[in-house]
Amino acid sequence: MRNHIDKILTELSGRIERITYSDEESGFTIAKLKVSGQRDFVTIVGNLMAPSPGEILKIQGEWANHPKFGEQFKIIKYQTTVPATVYGIQKYLGSGLIKGIGPVMAKRIVKKFGKKALKIIENETEKLAEVEGIGSKRIGMIKVAWDEQKEIRDVMLFLQTYEVSSGYATKIFKKYGKKSIAIVKTNPYRLATDISGIGFVIADNIAQKLGFSKNSDFRCQAGILYILSQLSDDGHAYYPYEPLIKKSIEILQVESEIIKKALASLSEHIEKKIIIEDLNETIEDFRENNKAVYLSIFHACETGIAKRLKKLKTSKKSIRDINPVNALEWVQHQLSIKLADKQVDAVKCAIGNKVMVVTGGPGTGKTTIINSILKIFARLKIRIMLAAPTGRAAKKMSETTGFEAKTIHRLLEYSFEKGGFLHNDDNPLNCDILIIDEVSMIDTVLMHHLLKSLPKSSTLILVGDVNQLPSVGTGNVLKDIITSGSVPVVELNEIFRQAKESRIIINAHKINNGIIPSFDLPQNESGDPDTDFYFIQREDPEKALDTILELVTKRIPRRFGFDPVNDIQVLTPMHKGLIGTGSLNNSLQNALNPDQGGTGEEELIRGEKKYRVNDKVMQIKNNYDKNVFNGDIGQISGISIEDNEVVINFDGRNIRYDFTDLDEIVHAYAISIHKSQGSEYPAVVIPIMTQHFILLQRNLIYTGVTRGKELVVIVGTYKAMAIGIKNDKTQKRYTHLAYRLS
Repeated sequence: MRNHIDKILTELSGRIERITYSDEESGFTIAKLKVSGQRDFVTIVGNLMAPSPGEILKIQGEWANHPKFGEQFKIIKYQTTVPATVYGIQKYLGSGLIKGIGPVMAKRIVKKFGKKALKIIENETEKLAEVEGIGSKRIGMIKVAWDEQKEIRDVMLFLQTYEVSSGYATKIFKKYGKKSIAIVKTNPYRLATDISGIGFVIADNIAQKLGFSKNSDFRCQAGILYILSQLSDDGHAYYPYEPLIKKSIEILQVESEIIKKALASLSEHIEKKIIIEDLNETIEDFRENNKAVYLSIFHACETGIAKRLKKLKTSKKSIRDINPVNALEWVQHQLSIKLADKQVDAVKCAIGNKVMVVTGGPGTGKTTIINSILKIFARLKIRIMLAAPTGRAAKKMSETTGFEAKTIHRLLEYSFEKGGFLHNDDNPLNCDILIIDEVSMIDTVLMHHLLKSLPKSSTLILVGDVNQLPSVGTGNVLKDIITSGSVPVVELNEIFRQAKESRIIINAHKINNGIIPSFDLPQNESGDPDTDFYFIQREDPEKALDTILELVTKRIPRRFGFDPVNDIQVLTPMHKGLIGTGSLNNSLQNALNPDQGGTGEEELIRGEKKYRVNDKVMQIKNNYDKNVFNGDIGQISGISIEDNEVVINFDGRNIRYDFTDLDEIVHAYAISIHKSQGSEYPAVVIPIMTQHFILLQRNLIYTGVTRGKELVVIVGTYKAMAIGIKNDKTQKRYTHLAYRLS
């Protein structure tokens, strides 16, 4: 049957003239093919691995008539070869395929060497020095890129058989190099844990085609690790044993005994990939199989946090005894303030304890407490350090205290060469007191590393708002520490006079208490609304989108003078849909940074995304090599097709990204509320619609509103607001930290 199908396929050969569309992830491509003897280009459609203009394709497929785009040739199978004509070689080299060669350099190379250009690059690269603008550094770059391109072609052709996209094939090659094919053949499930974005489903699909059994140990163990990894992305430090088995059966479609055997193998593995802990030993809930299943990293970090906090709490202080009454009297005089009762309690607590927590919403005086503590300890000439999880939070901390504050990652000094933080048990931080702000954002792994770096003699003060969303990463550290009762906690709930003038702060506290804010607008003397908090009723998502675009591009800049890119941030509960991050970013990019066609500015198209110079973008994973971290926002300052790179400016630092690294970057005209944690913006615009109902929770709306410093505008429906504010049932996160601490 297969041979019969092959016989009836039409064959076509030609040169790729231009790429109309190419999705890096799926490999789906629409391109124009120059076929010998035909005057008009042929439109070809199908999956191609990293197509480049100038390539010669031999295609088997069939003709089809698209109702909108007309006649097309659908690709079923294909082979690719390098071009043979001078024109084809120039197109091929100028496509951005080879790092170090762009359209201008390709033209010079072909002008110099003609049809021999590819052979020169292949066998006599040093001769490229005869071309104007090519020095020894660029020759080395071209040589490496050409060799990689040849090797990656072999890998791509192998993976094409198993329907792996060109984007993933590139990542596989970057990870394994020449060993790629051997590793994939031996254990394709390694891809799920080793390659970002591939996941178990794609790895499983490859394995099935390679003939791996559904019940194989490789498959079941990789499947369980994948499921636990997905659950950790949802915030769970562990997952209960029986529910995990049930989930595994549903996803892997195998018997429970096979799952139990795989769990046992993973827990007994020499690398201890998972830890199974009997919870009956620590809590009084004596059920059969009352076990917690951890990925080993989260078990080590959770137990490490508990162990180190206990040691820190009971170890000797490095700060001499201070009379709290005298200190309070002195600091109030120095700062010309009168501290409220809870603030007095917090300062006393900081003086008398090794570890403490200060928690409270906006306008409750957390900054005043930090400044009072700093003033007292600075007088003693002791070593003080300040840090926060994000760059924006650290910058705000510096501005409000006058002391240098760093991100936690920069404080701990990650070393890419050593594969870890430079500050740890063996090389602790040089400090007597450490104050951390925005602690609700800190996940289990980062808190573990932070505590590892802290000298046992130092004092630790944790400041944060426990009512905000929990960390994007695994765990619920601040809430667990407070719940445990193991360290003193001062909770601030009084809104101070200055803060009462802000409707943002008043409404944030109402939302936190389950009260729907009043949206009646006070007016100034001229009769215009005079407030920093607005609600605009919009039922229809399309009208909501139009309103958001008008607010960001015209109304807010005109009325308040805010810069639409740098000062206004759109925050949304979800990623998908007309008012999710994807759609909003496309619309806002086109409105705020449209295509500069004809001006010479570079534009890079990757799948459905278009990257332009001046685009607002965000890093979505920690990159220790680049010293850029999850949530950092920057602006594209340059795109070079010739060098295969995008340059992004993060707070004055220009960071270079290879095109293959762009999965770490998303547009940031609109971001999720979760990603906005720890940041403040002059103005925020938040769509709250009934389409978001699955995600609408009180702490999500509260977190979004508290991101706005001077202006908050909500676009949506009263019904959606009511659904979210009344829903205080936050998603349960399975952690055991509170028990370990108590």
